[in-house]
Amino acid sequence: MQSSISFSMPMFRGWVPRSIRPWIYVVMVFCFQFSGGVYLGALESVRGTTELMIEDLLMCLYTGLAGMAVWFPMLFRMKFRFTNQQLLCGAAVIIGICNFITMRTSDMAILLPVCFLAGIAKIQGTFECMSNIQLWHNPERDFGIFFPVLHIVLLTAITGSAWLAAVVAFHLNWQMMHVLTIGTMCFVVLLQLLLCQPFCPMPQRMPLKDIDILTGLLISFLMLIVSYFLVYGDYLMWLQSPRLRWLVAIGLILLAFILYRLKTVKNPYVSLQIFKYKNVLPILLITVVAELLLGAEHTLEEIYWTEVRGLEEHTKTGLALWALPGIYVGVLICLRWLGHKKWKVWKLFALGFGCLLAYGLCMYFWMDVNVPIEQYRPALALRGCACAILTISLMWSLHESVHDLWHFFMVLFIFNVIHMYLAGASGYGLYTSLFQHFMADNMSRYGSYLTLTQVDKSWFANMDGFSLSIMSVTLKQIYGQFIWVAIFMTSAFLLLDIPRVRTGIEKVPYWSVYGIKLLTRFTYSSNNLPS
Repeated sequence: MQSSISFSMPMFRGWVPRSIRPWIYVVMVFCFQFSGGVYLGALESVRGTTELMIEDLLMCLYTGLAGMAVWFPMLFRMKFRFTNQQLLCGAAVIIGICNFITMRTSDMAILLPVCFLAGIAKIQGTFECMSNIQLWHNPERDFGIFFPVLHIVLLTAITGSAWLAAVVAFHLNWQMMHVLTIGTMCFVVLLQLLLCQPFCPMPQRMPLKDIDILTGLLISFLMLIVSYFLVYGDYLMWLQSPRLRWLVAIGLILLAFILYRLKTVKNPYVSLQIFKYKNVLPILLITVVAELLLGAEHTLEEIYWTEVRGLEEHTKTGLALWALPGIYVGVLICLRWLGHKKWKVWKLFALGFGCLLAYGLCMYFWMDVNVPIEQYRPALALRGCACAILTISLMWSLHESVHDLWHFFMVLFIFNVIHMYLAGASGYGLYTSLFQHFMADNMSRYGSYLTLTQVDKSWFANMDGFSLSIMSVTLKQIYGQFIWVAIFMTSAFLLLDIPRVRTGIEKVPYWSVYGIKLLTRFTYSSNNLPS
């Protein structure tokens, strides 16, 4: 149905040409999406010039993602309370200040809240820009079109910002990426002050009262606890560490208190009613599995490129840009599948997991130091295609299941806790633990080369090559587990697309009953044969 609301951007001053107004907001949304507290592509450079460990930097990264996720229930409240100029200028100023702080200090007590605030400002600025140009590219408000277009921006920025940070750190230094971000935020503020005027879509501003701020803060604190446990778990030997045991106990108590408040508070930060919508829990479960598989990018690929192949950061991120063609293909598939053809989503899920399966097979069979890195480009494109298909289709499925706007943004909060934050940290903890286990097991299998009475010197002749071979074998073993999960998920969604399986799975009869049915069918066909 055609929207009754025509597209206009009344926040611009009258002399600004109408044809370029939405493009100005496109530029601003890319400015926000390329910003952050710490940058994935510059982690190695930061670690090399500060006393921070890779776990510390990942903790800062996931803290920023936690800030983005936890702010989703507040996005519309802020849009209906403040003007677009206040929101965009405020978000840009906060990001600029946060970037100035992060390049001047290495104190984790300062970095964590700063990255958290940067994540909040990033998602607020992105939402404000995209919500104002939604009717420009999607006048019918069809989310089968809006979500693919949105993910062109999001996934391009995720891959492109890591590449840009690595290139800047290689040619200059890692602080210059923060300087560049501060410059882009100044550019956003300048555009707002020169080209725009204060505008709020609500004539009567929505007051910021009856918001369960305490529960929101407690949820944020719980997310940081979970992130700390998952990121530092392998480093601190998991539950063998008294610190992590205490952290688990505090987290469980905090979780119980949060659930109590969500049940008793009149206007909870996240309503538990969202879990009563049909298909919400299955979709969230599929999201967990998909994100755990996609987490191989940040752990298994990182180990392979860095430890086995010895690639520099800018080379790794340049190679990772080959995921972008796959991302754009996945976006186009979703745009045609969901936006134009309106087909059912089961086969689209199967296609997404099938791309992950193909990616896992490529990495499994090509993982060798003698394989040129250019050969991995199709695998990376398949991973990008899978990421685009699964992310868009899962978000679209949630929107189809939850029609209430306020509840939908609450569901988006849970979805993004899994999608952007929890599964990534969980995948890091899972894959590092698996790698440590298989690596130790493989090394022990070759202990027969070294005994108390005999030393085989040939075993030490190529020690570096031997260790790299063991690491490659270990990564292949983990990718083997990856492949089995991908096969199961792909097969499950292909079966669910069969009407008989989707509408109701028939109970399998006893073997005797099955034998009688088969015998009856055989007898009937024999009696009908011509004499």
